[in-house]
Amino acid sequence: MHWNGKSARFGASLAALLLFASHSFAQQKRQIRVAAAGDLQAAMPELARVFELQTGIHAEVQFGSSGNFFAQIQNGAPLDVFFSADSDYPRKLEAAGFAAPHSGVVYAIGSIVIWMPASASCDLPRLGWRCLLDPGIKRIAIANPDHAPYGRAAVAALRGAGLYDQLQEKLVLGENISQAALFVQSGNAEAGILARALTLAPALRDGKRWEIPASLYPRIEQSVIVLKSANDAAAADEFVKFATSGPGRKILLNSGFRLPAVMPAAAAARQP
Repeated sequence: MHWNGKSARFGASLAALLLFASHSFAQQKRQIRVAAAGDLQAAMPELARVFELQTGIHAEVQFGSSGNFFAQIQNGAPLDVFFSADSDYPRKLEAAGFAAPHSGVVYAIGSIVIWMPASASCDLPRLGWRCLLDPGIKRIAIANPDHAPYGRAAVAALRGAGLYDQLQEKLVLGENISQAALFVQSGNAEAGILARALTLAPALRDGKRWEIPASLYPRIEQSVIVLKSANDAAAADEFVKFATSGPGRKILLNSGFRLPAVMPAAAAARQP
């Protein structure tokens, strides 16, 4: 009995020690907080997964509109890295002192398409814009142009095609581009002007799409920036390097993005 009591006390002490060690290890695990534009809904989980496998650093990702993240960051949101759907918001954050000057890096070039479900009667690949003029199209989903770069691109393209005045009343606005995609996927809109990358994701891959000529809207250069609020700036910078000059570039390409023709100077400077 005496020996059993000692064993019990020893076992309890060992369990407590292991619990403490496990808790300490969890506390020491490196983690970054990533704000990502809605068009990265398909690509970012894979970026984060592969990055953690290679580095052990966990990326906790939030999705939303770039404009909303821009406002949140200025109001002190606890974020480390911001993947915007344009380059204007990162530039403004740099100018306002929320990131180091000239630290933004272009990670992808976005493009927009008209998307309809596979069941749509209009021959979208052949007729393009004319499908949106079909009387059966009552609602066209786009991202809110007030704070979503892809929404601004959609409006610019409609104006460039001379169709904005005709179609304005049909437009329904998603909070971000992924919500706009959800509208048309769920049948709450018959068509959408969406990020090409989203339409190549499994949920939308089988639909009909027509790529809108890039000449009709401003070039969508998407930039990432490390914020001054980063708890682990080195880990945040490593993730940026992974996405802009490492294996992450292939993930972005396979997800439907185009890549900068020349590696950005900031990314090249991070090369070992």
